[in-house]
Amino acid sequence: MKFNLISLLFGLSLGLAAQSGSFKSIPAVEIKNLNGKTVISSEVILNGESPIVLSFWATWCKPCVTELNAIKEVYEEWQSETGVKIIAVSIDDPRNASRVKPFAKGQMWEYEIFIDENSDLRRAMNVNNIPHTFLLNGKGEVLWQHTGYIPGDEDKLYDLIKKVARGESL
Repeated sequence: MKFNLISLLFGLSLGLAAQSGSFKSIPAVEIKNLNGKTVISSEVILNGESPIVLSFWATWCKPCVTELNAIKEVYEEWQSETGVKIIAVSIDDPRNASRVKPFAKGQMWEYEIFIDENSDLRRAMNVNNIPHTFLLNGKGEVLWQHTGYIPGDEDKLYDLIKKVARGESL
């Protein structure tokens, strides 16, 4: 009886660990574009070829805005050299979601921007702290991720993007 109980608890803990563990590619959940249209995350994020940077952010998060502004300065160069696609996913809740579009336009970000106001994508990708940046290959497989931002992180990210664009492993 004791053995069965221990086996059951062990099995349950393994099952929970598998559910909460890391994922390998973009989940298919509903998010919204800046015009309020509901789209499926895996359909709008994946491009099939180039590296993808997926950045979770919020309008109230100063390090998030600082990171996205730092990348803005070099994004055109990054795109021409690597074909990278940057996607910024706001986690602002429904009360603040209407602020995202004017905020992003005011920052003059050229990124594709989506809103995850119900935190479905955030939960599916185990994002707890922002900024949280993922580097994906064109198939949507997560190759690298990082939380937080300090000046210079964008340079490290670009080095990784170049490796992915060349087909090298990280």
